[in-house]
Amino acid sequence: MVDWDAGQYLRFADERTRPASDLLARVPLASPARVVDLGCGPGNSTALLAARFPSAAITGLDSSPAMLEEARRTLPDLSFIEADLAAWQPEAPPDLIFANAVLQWLPDHAALLPRLAGFLAPGGCLAVQMPDNLDEPSHRLMREVAQEAPFREALAGAAGARTALGTVQDYDTWLSRAGCTVDLWRTTYVHPLRGHRGIVEWVRATGLRPFLAPLDREGQAAYLARYEAALRQAYPMQDDGRVLLPFPRLFIVARRV
Repeated sequence: MVDWDAGQYLRFADERTRPASDLLARVPLASPARVVDLGCGPGNSTALLAARFPSAAITGLDSSPAMLEEARRTLPDLSFIEADLAAWQPEAPPDLIFANAVLQWLPDHAALLPRLAGFLAPGGCLAVQMPDNLDEPSHRLMREVAQEAPFREALAGAAGARTALGTVQDYDTWLSRAGCTVDLWRTTYVHPLRGHRGIVEWVRATGLRPFLAPLDREGQAAYLARYEAALRQAYPMQDDGRVLLPFPRLFIVARRV
């Protein structure tokens, strides 16, 4: 798949940073020594961690060179490393592993989350936020349009790029068995966007990537036109031309006992 587009992602920087801020607010650590920002992206979440824990050794990890370039540009005093997040292991036990909007791209959460929790120092925290929106019209319509005749063959595997989340009971069980106390909650954010094209631009940097990457430029334009038309049927427009996009997210703070 082509690399992430940091500029497109940061078009909605405030909206994308808010869940990271809400997650960090529930982390019950006063002064962690070692902090890892797993899937740090362009550094917006890493900046929150640096402000909250100024004396910590903070490392941002991401698999995207473009995202890391932006993170290093905006936060030159912090450490950023390109890494395969599925295979990553820390050199020393972190006190906090912070994973904002990244683990939904990795498979087998029943094994992944206990594995990450097992890396923590005693008393350390695994803090996770994941979009929980695969059943929302914005994402259901991606899959439905991909099944239409012009796109079906090229996009046969696109829907599998995201991992379907477990239930809250699943995550509580997996992490409790890994020796953690678990705090779980869901929040639905409502984002006012400029028309239905605003929804397209929002998801273009994230959820739409697996559906656009296999297509050439002409195919991408055709897919986006059909997708936007489908969005018009699913999301009513407000009187002032805005469209409200509900966006559910799942939050987990697991503390190693």
